[in-house]
Amino acid sequence: MNDRAGTPATEADLIDVPSLIDAYYTLKPDVSIPEQRVVFGTSGHRGSSLNTAFNQDHIAATTQAIVEYRTSQGITGPLFIGSDTHALSGPAQTTALEVLVANGVRVLVDEFDDFVPTPALSHAILKYNAEGNGDQADGIVVTPSHNPPADGGFKYNPPHGGPADSDATSWIANRANELIAGGLHDVKMAEPSAVETYDFRGNYVDDLKHIINLDAIKQSGIRIGADPLGGASVHYWQAIADRYEIDLTVVNPHVDPAWAFMTLDWDGKIRMDPSSPSAMAALVARRDEFDLLTGNDADADRHGIVTPDAGLMNPNHYLAVAIDYLYANRPGWRDDAAVGKTLVSSSVVDRVAESLGRRLWEVPVGFKWFVPGLVDGSVGFGGEESAGASFLRFDGSVWTTDKDGILLCLLAAEILAVTGKTPSVLYRELTERFGDPVYERVDAAASKEQKARLGKLDGDAITATELAGDPIVAKLSHAPGNDAAIGGVKVVTEHAWFAARPSGTEDVYKIYAESFKGPEHLKLVQAEAKQIVDAALGA
Repeated sequence: MNDRAGTPATEADLIDVPSLIDAYYTLKPDVSIPEQRVVFGTSGHRGSSLNTAFNQDHIAATTQAIVEYRTSQGITGPLFIGSDTHALSGPAQTTALEVLVANGVRVLVDEFDDFVPTPALSHAILKYNAEGNGDQADGIVVTPSHNPPADGGFKYNPPHGGPADSDATSWIANRANELIAGGLHDVKMAEPSAVETYDFRGNYVDDLKHIINLDAIKQSGIRIGADPLGGASVHYWQAIADRYEIDLTVVNPHVDPAWAFMTLDWDGKIRMDPSSPSAMAALVARRDEFDLLTGNDADADRHGIVTPDAGLMNPNHYLAVAIDYLYANRPGWRDDAAVGKTLVSSSVVDRVAESLGRRLWEVPVGFKWFVPGLVDGSVGFGGEESAGASFLRFDGSVWTTDKDGILLCLLAAEILAVTGKTPSVLYRELTERFGDPVYERVDAAASKEQKARLGKLDGDAITATELAGDPIVAKLSHAPGNDAAIGGVKVVTEHAWFAARPSGTEDVYKIYAESFKGPEHLKLVQAEAKQIVDAALGA
């Protein structure tokens, strides 16, 4: 934890926006250098122009690759495109438009030249495809999500509206790197003209009445403070307040590509993470001014919930409350609609699902795994420990197939309006029924070779039989819900578990751990987890 974590940013912490944008256009990547290649992680290609990791050549090549990919898949409908408030997002969207228009793709941009949250773009794709237009739409979101101000990001969402799967992203990334290596000779670019528009905000906001009980929120009179954290949801929150006549104040309406108004995150960096107590410190300080406070990251696919009685809620705690509430208050959902969680989310979710008589659908990290279940209604709710989730409409049909931070913030208001209790009070009631777990993620050093071995490690390679004094009951290298490889291992006992996965960006592996026996037991779990994994890796 950096000594300045949670304190206001100073001039020395801010990026030089003109230099960042200049580097986007002037620095040319060399794809023989790994750090300068197009690489799609779980949420698209990300990097900084200053490091020659996110530059005009990257975006031109990636967009051309997307054009070729959608052609190979027979996708002939419109492509929706939107961007968040990062400084590199605007230039990257312009580059993408130049390529799309030159290739004859029908493109739809925001009608009001507004920022576009990730969930609004997913919503637009699904709405178009549900209307039976005879073709299929897809989309691009230009965002690095909650990453620091110097970063840019570029995501492709195919016709199912959610994050593209690894088959698609691998093909796109490989083709983009080929195009860059070839000097962009096969990339078509033209001045974007006569591009069509779409009212992302109006369509999204008007449709919220089909998934959130906004009448209950209005009638309760609860006072809500919404902080977009300088992100793409900034104008959506005021539109929601006006459209549904709820007592909602946008507590921070400012947009600044340097994010000078932020408090520093745990490592001393500016990062728009609504699940971080350090990044949310300014909002938490105002918790007594409202009945509920909410935060979103830059593309509004993550949520943060602040209550007067508890401050910022742990994302795992809120997911458990949301699940417990939704499955008791959505009679239109299928009786067999499962509870979706990633395998590094809290086991409280498991216990809540069991109490509801619902099947638990546990999948690897990455929201893409929830897409099929949300589309066909077989999964009512899909959530990640990193504060990303979405769920079904009142009638059990799909809402979005990407994470929706705006939706989860509004759900917190509905929960308070309907139950008269904050989500944090309801979580304490859950712990009285199911136990009070302690959860934490830590990092451990690992070489690139060790990370590669961990990503392919089989649970059978772990020889330990006990973890922190309890017998091991499961050693997983594939997710129980869909048998997909988890890219690491998860070890489970009756009272605790840990999961270890390699980092995609640093020479470390991540250890997620949870104990129902308290903080000291958790520390023991973490220490033994490192020993178990290191032994399996031959470290």
